[in-house]
Amino acid sequence: MATIDRVEVLVTSPGRNFVTLRITTSDGVTGLGDATLNGRELAVASYLEDHVAPLLIGRDPARIEDTWQYLYKGAYWRRGPVTMTAIAAVDVALWDIKGKVAGLPVYELLGGRSRDGVLVYCHASGEDVAALLDDVAAYRERGFKAIRAQAAVPGLSGTYGVRKGAYYEPAATALPEEQQWSTSSYLDFAPFYLAKVREKFGFGLHLLHDVHHRLTPIEAARFGKSVEELRLFWMEDPTPAENQEAFRLIRRHTTTPIATGEVLSSVWDVKQLITEQLIDYVRTTAVHAGGITHLRRIFDLAALYQIRTGSHGASDLSPVTVAAAVAVDIAVPNFGIQEHMGHTPETYEVFHGTPRLENGMLYPSDAPGLGITYDDEAAARFPYEPRYLPVARALDGSMHDW
Repeated sequence: MATIDRVEVLVTSPGRNFVTLRITTSDGVTGLGDATLNGRELAVASYLEDHVAPLLIGRDPARIEDTWQYLYKGAYWRRGPVTMTAIAAVDVALWDIKGKVAGLPVYELLGGRSRDGVLVYCHASGEDVAALLDDVAAYRERGFKAIRAQAAVPGLSGTYGVRKGAYYEPAATALPEEQQWSTSSYLDFAPFYLAKVREKFGFGLHLLHDVHHRLTPIEAARFGKSVEELRLFWMEDPTPAENQEAFRLIRRHTTTPIATGEVLSSVWDVKQLITEQLIDYVRTTAVHAGGITHLRRIFDLAALYQIRTGSHGASDLSPVTVAAAVAVDIAVPNFGIQEHMGHTPETYEVFHGTPRLENGMLYPSDAPGLGITYDDEAAARFPYEPRYLPVARALDGSMHDW
């Protein structure tokens, strides 16, 4: 029987910081797991290297569920993004190994295809309305059928979601960038520019928008009601999700679909949102919510309540997570949509192999496992660089949810 022989924590920064876990079995099979937690990467790296890796040596790599429970229940201090990201890295690496041993892509081990491809949405943005419309047009020309739209709020510095170059990477400074926020300005401007997108491109386009936890429940209700005629695919993270009861108020006032969950890390964190049907899409991810094993558990619960999946997929998740996400997306019956930003060319120098993108759809690799390999030589050219996500302050100088 093969056992886990080596556990490596790999940190590299090809355009942004990534933490990767590589597990090697005694018969030489390797598996990769993503362990990236944007802005807190080294916390997870230490958790894995100092606390988890010693526990894995000698274990049976085929016992994925048992290993998941061992790392979750055995830690005593449960849940939280650091713990769940570390567990996710191990879980995904073991699924990668299992697929390679079986000679099958991971999605086949999850029950096979429920659909031919995975609908994705991209991120269009602009410093003003004209620039946003041009960006939406460019993505449409590339074949995207679903587009998230964000524009810079006039008079504010550093509006969330607006690219400054070819790629959007908010964690770009050695210390957190401080950005301004005005709820009243946003509530006046966002419905206006979303209406301009609809006016130009019509209703044949799936239009999404990210509020990014900025509003109180009643403010979010007001926003959702103001854009109902625009028929958004969803409004994302309308209010901070720590208080799940808050979504009930939003639900009472608007029929605009609600998506949330990217900063939530377990089925217990989304239980009320799902079982009381307070959301329409659950956005938990393989990397931050305990891996493929636990993500499937969340999605199966959501399916009982007619809630669809919409996993987070920003560029701070490595190609390993993209492959894991698509493996789950292609298999589950209640798939909704998958976020997809892509990565820098430098990232693809380190991570080889990725699901195929064509006409706004992702298609999984049919290589055994996840189909991703890690280039150590390329990774060595991109050393770790301390970076933080921005913070937001209201116009009176007080801290606000970023």
